Amino acid sequence: MVKRKRTALGLIALDTILLVGVFNAVGWLRGIVAHDDWVLAPLLVPAAFLILALYLIDGYEAHTDMMNLDYTSQHLIALSSALLATLVATFVIIPEGFSLQQSRSVTIVSFVLLMPVTIAYRRFLSASLHDVRRGRSLVFLGDRASCLGFKAECEQQGLAQPIVLCPGDAGDAARAPAGEPELHPFNDVLDRVKTGRLEIEALVVRETAGEFSDELSQALADLYFSGVPTYTLELFHQTYWRKIPLYRLSQTWLFQEGFQIAREPVFERLKRVSDVVLSSLGLLLSLPLIAAAALAIKLEDGGPIFFRQTRIGRNRVPFPLFKLRTMRATADGDLYTQKNDRRITRVGGFLRNSRIDEIPQLLNVFRGEMSLIGPRAEWDRLVADYEAKIPCYHFRHLVKPGITGWAQINYPYGASLDDTLRKLEYDLYYIRHFSFVLDASIVLKTIHVMLFGKGR
Repeated sequence: MVKRKRTALGLIALDTILLVGVFNAVGWLRGIVAHDDWVLAPLLVPAAFLILALYLIDGYEAHTDMMNLDYTSQHLIALSSALLATLVATFVIIPEGFSLQQSRSVTIVSFVLLMPVTIAYRRFLSASLHDVRRGRSLVFLGDRASCLGFKAECEQQGLAQPIVLCPGDAGDAARAPAGEPELHPFNDVLDRVKTGRLEIEALVVRETAGEFSDELSQALADLYFSGVPTYTLELFHQTYWRKIPLYRLSQTWLFQEGFQIAREPVFERLKRVSDVVLSSLGLLLSLPLIAAAALAIKLEDGGPIFFRQTRIGRNRVPFPLFKLRTMRATADGDLYTQKNDRRITRVGGFLRNSRIDEIPQLLNVFRGEMSLIGPRAEWDRLVADYEAKIPCYHFRHLVKPGITGWAQINYPYGASLDDTLRKLEYDLYYIRHFSFVLDASIVLKTIHVMLFGKGR
C-alpha cells in the first residue's frame, strides 16, 4: 500500500513539474513569457485538470498495465479532455486578466507535447514494475476449492505473476489429484519467505469462520505487521479488479460500508439534475445524426426506424426502451445477440459499433426511467430467468439502469449466464462504490470504447 502511494505521488510530482516546464518553454518560444520569468500560479488550473483526468483512468495506479494500446488511447482521451476543460475554464469561466488568456496556442501546443512524454515515462515505469513483479508471487490461503477458483480467476484476469496456493488444511496439499495446480503447505511457504527464497507481492486470505488454527492466525498477523500486503479475497477483488465477488453476496450484503447513493439522497438528486440537463442537450445535438440514421435504415429495408423493448428499471419497474433498429424487422431466434449475427443489417452493424443506436435512450433518461450511467437495462424475459437462477440478482435493480456503466466498459457484451454473472460483479461494485468521480471515470473510458468500436 505504501509503495502504491509513493508511485502515485511520484507520478503526480513528475506530471506537475513537466507541465510547468512545457508551458513555460512554449510561452518563451511564443514570446508570451519573458525568458527571465516563470509562470507558476496560473498553471494550477491545467495541472488540476491534468491530474484529475489521469486519476480517472487509473493513470496513477501501479497495478494499471500502461504498456497496452487500450491504456494509451485512454491516456490520449484523458489529456484531450483536460485540454478542453482548461480552455473552457480559462476563456469562459475565469474573468479577464488571467495570464493564460494571452494565447490559446500555448495551452494547446503544451498539452499536445505532454501527451507522448507522459505516456513514455508511464510505459517505462509499467515495464519496470512488470519486471519486478515477475519475480514476486501472490500467495493465496484458503480451502482447496477456493484455491482452485482463485487460480482460475487470476488466469482469466490475465495476471502473469506466479500464484502460490496454500490450503488451510495441510492435508489437502498432500491429497491434491494429479492434473490440478500444485498446493503447498503454508508452513513450507512461510519458511521460504523467512529465508528469502520466496518474495511475496501480496498475501490473499479467503474469509473463513474459524477454519485456521491459532498458530496459523498468528503467523498471518506476523506477516501483516511485518509489512507484507495482506488482503481478504473480497478486498483483493475490489482493489485489483474493482468488482465484487459473488460468493460474498447474501441478503445482508447491503448493510456494509459504502452505498452513498442509498445513504445520501443528495447524490441521487444531483445525478438526476445532471441526467436531465445532459440528456436534453444530447437529444438536441444528435437530432441531425438520428435523422441521417433513420434515413439509412429506411433505405436499406423499409422497416421501422425505432426498436422498442420492455426492460426492467429501478425497483424492478418495467419500462419501454428505445433504440434505433439494427436487426431485420422480422428477426427472431436466439435471445442473445451473437458475434457476426446474421440478423444484424449492414446499417445496423455500423450503428452498433459506433453506439449511435443507443442515442434514443436519452429519451428514457430524460423521462427518468434510466440514468446516463448505471447497470445495463436488461430485457424483462432475461431478468425473469436471471432472478430464478442467480441469488441476489435483484440487487442491481437498486439503482436506475444506464446507457453506459462500469460493467459495460470492463466486460464485453454478455451472451450467456456465465457472462451475466461476471457482469453482475462489476455492477455490484458500481452500486457499492458509486461516486461522481467513478461516473467521470466511466465517461472517459466509454469514449475510448466508442472510438474503437468495442463490444456489440
